[in-house]
Amino acid sequence: MSVERIEADGTNDATAAVVAEALRYYSVAPGVRLNVRSGPGTSYNLVRVLPEGAEVHVYCQSPGTTITGPYGTSNIWDNISNGEYVSDAYVHTGSDGYIAPRCG
Repeated sequence: MSVERIEADGTNDATAAVVAEALRYYSVAPGVRLNVRSGPGTSYNLVRVLPEGAEVHVYCQSPGTTITGPYGTSNIWDNISNGEYVSDAYVHTGSDGYIAPRCG
């Protein structure tokens, strides 16, 4: 018989794992001020620039313009907020593939 652990705040192990994953942040390449675009590519408008040392949460990912950066060459773009995308080639995700669901 298995026993499910419930935390003091009412969450269980599975919920805690989902919350931990939801709060995962990834580092932008060291020394880089990263352009944030309104869509998955360089033809989209520049929304803002992330400062050096920034960390981002990746909500979903989309294919787009192929970019070469510190972490390789990739056409994957990371959605970091509503209407905000950065090239995955500049984000240290630990993978050269998708690490989040595709954006709808």
